[in-house]
Amino acid sequence: MRIDDRFFMKLALQEAWKYQGLTYPNPAVGCAVVKEGRLLAVEAHHRAGESHAEVRAMLAAYEAMEGRQAAVDPADADAVHDFLQTVPRELFRGVSLYVTLEPCAHRGATPSCAWLLSQFPLHRVVIAATDPVTGHSGGIEILADHGIEVETGLCHEEAEALLEPFKIWQQRAFALFKLAQTANGRIGGGYLSSPESLKHVHRLREAADELIIGGGTVRADRPRLDCRFTGAPAPDVTIYSRESDFDREIPLFGISDRRVRITDNLEPLFARPSFLLVEGGQGMLEALAGRLDWFLLYQTPKLSSHPLSYNVDQKLEYLHQRTIGADLMIWSRFG
Repeated sequence: MRIDDRFFMKLALQEAWKYQGLTYPNPAVGCAVVKEGRLLAVEAHHRAGESHAEVRAMLAAYEAMEGRQAAVDPADADAVHDFLQTVPRELFRGVSLYVTLEPCAHRGATPSCAWLLSQFPLHRVVIAATDPVTGHSGGIEILADHGIEVETGLCHEEAEALLEPFKIWQQRAFALFKLAQTANGRIGGGYLSSPESLKHVHRLREAADELIIGGGTVRADRPRLDCRFTGAPAPDVTIYSRESDFDREIPLFGISDRRVRITDNLEPLFARPSFLLVEGGQGMLEALAGRLDWFLLYQTPKLSSHPLSYNVDQKLEYLHQRTIGADLMIWSRFG
């Protein structure tokens, strides 16, 4: 392994983390394209049904080498696959790809990435993690059968952490707890997060199967819980509460074409494979202890005198962090 191999794979991993959860039910995947030591492109899968990371990266690499933008929508998987099959194959001779997950061998909502890559005289494809879904693997064999050098296992541990939600929701519900706080741990006082963080939350709501919130938060905050910053329909909401005495005039109940359910039994939601987004404070953290998988924290660069905080004993394992707008976004696993 060369030092630059790890560098390029880290770039692919960092790009993929930007779309963690947003690609549901697909995994978050990143890809870097390199030729003669020069980084041509770093791309990721953005949304289920759209182009995979390798396809976006190959298109961006083509544009970098040709110095012009292709007349194709990079999100349109079929269109990009068709376009790339028209470009000169020799343009990609000697190119190496660094991808966080084995290129797909089968055709699903999008064409096979492995088959597309096999049509070019690539030098190497370096893969961090193999496909964990039975029947979906085989991309490595397709590439190798076409004379492309394949290496696996680089940054494997980091790639497996990135892949963990995808592996969980193959079997059961993956539960993500989201919280915004100030730098001194306050969680009250209106909007705390930057516009970029708020938009990211709404994108997660758009992707998730269900939004779960505590009854106390609904009564105190009178929230809307929609996706107005992305323009998507409002998510279905489950209010976890033993009492059903809510003011039905608050915005949460006033959005058409959304289901709002009140229950004190979340077992049916957790039993089936799905993506659950949980929002709330201390009460929900305590109520769902042992049922939550990951914790997503948006920490704002502010100090606040607001009294509302949370006091719980909970170990976390940090997985990834990056800035988003003015905020710090931290992904963690519950210990």
